[in-house]
Amino acid sequence: MVELKVRKFGNSLGVVLPKEVIARLNTRDGAPLYLSEAPDGGYRLVPYDPTFETKMTAAESIISRYPNTLHILAK
Repeated sequence: MVELKVRKFGNSLGVVLPKEVIARLNTRDGAPLYLSEAPDGGYRLVPYDPTFETKMTAAESIISRYPNTLHILAK
């Protein structure tokens, strides 16, 4: 567990991530991070969009159902 302190940045509040956390998240300055609610009532901070897999599944379904239409639209 890593303890973070909330600090004031201008008119906002934020936290500074330690070097070890940045390395583990494989992130950098300006890169997006996603904060989502966990089933246990806590939060998860991840470097990828947790809904991306759902979106890709929907896209793959559309691609498999309408390949000819998408091929014509791609021209």
